[in-house]
Amino acid sequence: MKDKLNSIYELASKDIENAQSSADLEEVKLKYLSRKGEFNSIKKGLKDLSVEDKKIVGALANEITEKLETALKEKSEIFYRKELDEKLKQEKIDITLPSKYIARGKVHPITSTTNEIVSIFQTLGFSLVPTEYAPEVETEYYNFDMLNVPKNHPARDVQDTFFTKLAPNTVLRSQTSNAQIRTMENMTPPIKVIAPGRVYRNETVNARKNNFFHQIEGLYVDKDITFGDLKGVLNEFIRIYFGSARPTRFRSSFFPFTEPSAEVDVQCIMCQGKGCRTCSGTGWLEVLGCGMVDVNVLKGVGIDPEVYTGFAFGMGIERLSMLKYAIDDIRLFFNNDERFLQQF
Repeated sequence: MKDKLNSIYELASKDIENAQSSADLEEVKLKYLSRKGEFNSIKKGLKDLSVEDKKIVGALANEITEKLETALKEKSEIFYRKELDEKLKQEKIDITLPSKYIARGKVHPITSTTNEIVSIFQTLGFSLVPTEYAPEVETEYYNFDMLNVPKNHPARDVQDTFFTKLAPNTVLRSQTSNAQIRTMENMTPPIKVIAPGRVYRNETVNARKNNFFHQIEGLYVDKDITFGDLKGVLNEFIRIYFGSARPTRFRSSFFPFTEPSAEVDVQCIMCQGKGCRTCSGTGWLEVLGCGMVDVNVLKGVGIDPEVYTGFAFGMGIERLSMLKYAIDDIRLFFNNDERFLQQF
């Protein structure tokens, strides 16, 4: 058996020496060292030898195997360098040619609109609220009770609010106003913050409404804050955002957490106030709700309404984006249609 091993080794060594390519080496390896190779066949016969012969023949077989593997590796490296050099000579690269175009992702219009709105209010002195003050999964206490929303208010009905099974009285927040309460609980006036984020309402989805959308909440609490300050801030925001002195109007409205309350309209961007289908012929488009923080809300968070006053406002980010870019269907923001998204 020793003679047979040495004979196979000599033959394998000659085959390695005569190999002309990496493919030839692979054939040699399969012939002698694979599971069905000649050396493996001999190793299977070791079980029939005596203990002493097993030690001698087994050691010789391992030694020859290592020598052949080393020889194969050295010859393989020679072929690899040779074949690489030939390939590089044949595949010349002209580095002056333009590279292949690779499409790059773009910022989603909701993200870009949010960033723009945040940037404008930051120039007006507002800061972002900490993330922990604006959770999306909220208790009814912060989503309704602390915002002066009565127990029997329609907004608390299951038709408008998504209730969860995580814990009793837990909802998906229906407005970003929960950040207003948590901020006033954890900060002392002066408070001047904005809180962008996602909100959820059990709405019928159509071109103008979705059951998931984005809002941005604003809050300013300090001494001697008036409705005039609110109008000044919002008019300046609208002027900067829409890029011109676009006419606005404040209409009296009602929100449980502000008093007095108002809704703000801007002149219709589509018809310039002449009346069209987008504005239902009125010449105006609603953009946000606002008002002075209700006395009961201030008392609830431990702020003395005899010393401090404040205003709050909330706006839909999709709505502002639709108005600025003349988008007529809110569902386009969520369909991931590249034809739509590539425009931004």
